[in-house]
Parts: sequence; structure tokens; C-alpha cells
Amino acid sequence: MAGVFISFEGGEGSGKSTQIRLLANWLAGEWPGKVTTTREPGGTHGAEKIRALLVKGDDNAWDSTTEALLMTSARRENITRIIEPALAEGEAVLTDRFYDSTTVYQGIVGGVDPALITMLNGHFLNGLAPDITILLDIDAEVGLGRSQRADNDETRFERRGLAFHQAVRQGFLDLAGAAPDRFIVIDASRNEMAIHEDIISQLKPRLDAFR
Repeated sequence: MAGVFISFEGGEGSGKSTQIRLLANWLAGEWPGKVTTTREPGGTHGAEKIRALLVKGDDNAWDSTTEALLMTSARRENITRIIEPALAEGEAVLTDRFYDSTTVYQGIVGGVDPALITMLNGHFLNGLAPDITILLDIDAEVGLGRSQRADNDETRFERRGLAFHQAVRQGFLDLAGAAPDRFIVIDASRNEMAIHEDIISQLKPRLDAFR
């Protein structure tokens, strides 16, 4: 049995970690194999160290190209050590962000050359792409408000202006519009259980192809 690889994308405060937890719990009773969750940047010991460099500290610590290179380094660790082995065992793998985030944050909004983004997303990731991407869409101002109420110090991207986050939202929507067979767009402005139920209703038909 082949595994299934599901990525979650969205702006700050869109509720990805909550929805991954809820979906993992649901899949535990539905998916015939195990369920593995991970996050980006992060997931492995080394990639978590890279995460700390990227999401904490000075807003101007890195330019967008350096961010893209660091993100790709962390992603490759995650792929080779967690994602690919789990998929090879027929597991369902859920990740909080994957290469679409680099395409949007560093590419579309950050201004990194699209050719470099395409090369990084292709050449260094063993050709791996999500089978399904769930985009949690929320107004940027509302999402930032949620995120700023959370008790954490991973605020380097959050501190960028509202215009940046509005552009991030539009970037994700543009990607979803260009790849409707892969993306499921979810209204993330609702309560967490309404969002979860919507995800399940739209995901179920697509999962049948992987059972």
C-alpha cells in the first residue's frame, strides 16, 4: 500500500497545527497504516536548529534568498529522515508547511528569482510533492491577531507588516487556483471543529485513491 502525503499551508494564525492534530486523530481510525506528523522548518533534530535561526530573532537577520536556502536545507532533512521513510511504509504523513510556503514567502512575496525557487523545490527534494495540500485561508489581519495572542517567541515572520501578510494570502490563493487538483481551500475564519469537519468532508473522496 502506498502512503499519502498531505501538506497544510496558510498564513500566520490560520490554525494549521490545530487542524493537523485533529486530522491525525481522525486518520488514526480511518487510515490502514500509521499516521506521522511533522513541521517545516523542523521535524528533525538538525532541522529544528535551522528553524530557530529562521523564526526567531531579528527581522532582518536573513534576506529572502538566504531564507530560501535555509528552508530547503531543513526540508531536505525532513524528507530524507522522516517523510520518505514513512511513505515507504504506507503511512499517512501530515506536514505543517512544505515547499509552497517557500514559493510564497520567499519567492512571490520575498522576490527571490522564480527559477531559483523552482530549482530548489525540484532538484534537492528528490522529486517529492504533496499528494494533497490543504490551504487554510483567513483574512491576514484576523490571522495576525490570532497569532499575536499565542504565547510563543517564533515571531520573526509575524512582525512583518500587514501588507506582507496580505500578499502571502494572495500568493497561496494564486497557487491553489493554478493547481485545483492538489489543493483543498478551507475557510479558516470559523471555529476549529467547523473547519475540521469541512476538511474531512472534502478530503474523504480524495483519500479513496490512496487506500
